[in-house]
Amino acid sequence: MDTDVIVVGAGPTGLTVANELGLAGVRAVVLERLPERTGQSKALNLQPRTAEMLDMRGWLDPVLDRAVTTLPGGHFAGIPLDYTALDTAYPYQVGIPQARVEEFLEAHLATYGIPVLRGHELAGLTQDADGVTATVTGPDGTGRRLRAAYLVGADGGRSRVRKELGVGFPGRDGRYSLVVADIVLADDSALPTDWRLPNPDEDDGDVFLIPLGDGVHRFLFAGPEQQKHDKDDPVTDDEVRAALATAKRFRPQLLEVRWASRFTDAARQAERYVSGRVALAGDAAHVHLPAGGQGMNLGVQDAFNLGWKLAAAVRGRGQGRTPERLLDTYHSERHPVGADVLANTRAQGVMMWPDDDVRALRGILGGLLAMPEANRRIAGMISGIDIRYDMPGAPGHPLLGARLPVRLTAGRGALLGPDGGAALPWAGRVDMGPAPEGVAGTVLVRPDGYVCWAGPAGDGASLRAALERWFGPGD
Repeated sequence: MDTDVIVVGAGPTGLTVANELGLAGVRAVVLERLPERTGQSKALNLQPRTAEMLDMRGWLDPVLDRAVTTLPGGHFAGIPLDYTALDTAYPYQVGIPQARVEEFLEAHLATYGIPVLRGHELAGLTQDADGVTATVTGPDGTGRRLRAAYLVGADGGRSRVRKELGVGFPGRDGRYSLVVADIVLADDSALPTDWRLPNPDEDDGDVFLIPLGDGVHRFLFAGPEQQKHDKDDPVTDDEVRAALATAKRFRPQLLEVRWASRFTDAARQAERYVSGRVALAGDAAHVHLPAGGQGMNLGVQDAFNLGWKLAAAVRGRGQGRTPERLLDTYHSERHPVGADVLANTRAQGVMMWPDDDVRALRGILGGLLAMPEANRRIAGMISGIDIRYDMPGAPGHPLLGARLPVRLTAGRGALLGPDGGAALPWAGRVDMGPAPEGVAGTVLVRPDGYVCWAGPAGDGASLRAALERWFGPGD
C-alpha cells in the first residue's frame, strides 16, 4: 500500500476527513485537481453543531480567530430562528468564509505530515478485496497509480469518484437559477455594513448583499434573466451591473467581479454512501439549495462520522479488531440526515419564491415560528443540534444516539461514569472518566461525540457488548 486512505477533494469535507485520519495516526494523502486554493467561499457560516464538533477536537478557537462575526440565530427561508433556545454553548452561527475554514484545516493537516497533492486529478479507480487502486493524472499530465486500503470521494457534486463507482444520484434537476459572486464596490454610505440573514420580505427584490470587508461584498441575485442561462454559462460583469441596478435602497458602483458562478435548487442524493472500500461524503453524496446555511456543515459532519470509522477499519485490518460492518453504519446514519436536509431545503426553496401567494404563506409560517415550541423544533433541525442516530441499546433512553458535547481531543471514544474501569481492555481506543454534570449512570461516547450506550451503573454485560460493537474485541 502506498498509503492507508486516499481522500479525493481538498474542500472542507475532504480536509476534515484527512485531519480525523491524521489524529488517529492513519496514513493518508489528499488529491486535489486544482493547482492552488482559489480563495473562493461558497459557504459563509458554521452552525452550532459544527462549532461543537470543532470544539470537541480543540479546533474551534483558531477557527473563531479567523471568523468575521457571529450571527445570533439562523433562518428558515429567511424567517428568523432564535438559537438561544438551543441547549448548546454556541447558540449562534459563526460567520466565516469557507476559504478560511479550509485554510485552517489544511494548515492543521500539515502537523500530521499528510500531504495535499494539488494539480492531481483522479482519472479512474478499481477496487478488490484488499484495497483500492487510483489512477491519478499529475500537473505535468503524466499518470501514476496509488494503492490504498480505502478511498474517500469528497470531490463535489460532479464527483468523479461517484461516477467511477456507478452509484446512482437520484433526485431532480434545478428548477430555477441564481448567481453568487464576490464583488468590489465603490464606497457608498447606503450599503449594508453588517452581516445579516436573508429575508425575502425585506430585501431589495431578488438581490442580497453581505459585506465581507475591504470593499468586497458577497452578492446573491436571481431574476428572469438568470433563468435563461445554463448552469455553466459564465457570469458577465454586465449581468452583475444589471442586477445591482434593480436594488431600491442603494446604487452601488461596481469596480470588480472577483469571481461568480451559477447555482440552482437541484436536489440529489447518492443511493449509497459506501461501496466496498470507497465512501462518498459532502457534495459528492448530496446536493441541495444552500438554504439555511447547511451545506458546508452537512459535509463537515459527514467527515466526523466517517473519519473515526475509517481509522478503526485501517487500524484493525488483519488484527480482528475492526467491529463487523462498522463502515456500513456511516451510510445508515448519514444518509437519513442528508435526506432530511434535502427535504427542508426544498421546502425553503418553495417558501422563497417571489409570489404574492407565497408571501401570504410566509406570513402565516412566520407567526408559527415565533412560537417557542415551533422555533425550537426548526432551530434544532437547521442547526444540526437535534441530529440523533438510531443506536442499538436501551430504547427510549434520553441520551442514546444523541450528541454529548465533551472534549475528545485524542479522537478516541470515552466511557464516562462509575463503570469507567470496564474500558480497560479497550485502552488506547476508549478513554475513561467521570460522568459529565447532570448525567446519571454511565455513558459510552463515540469519537464523533454521539452516545452509543447509556445505562445504570453495574450493567456490565450490556456495556461490554456495546464496547465490542463499536470498538471491536478488547485486548
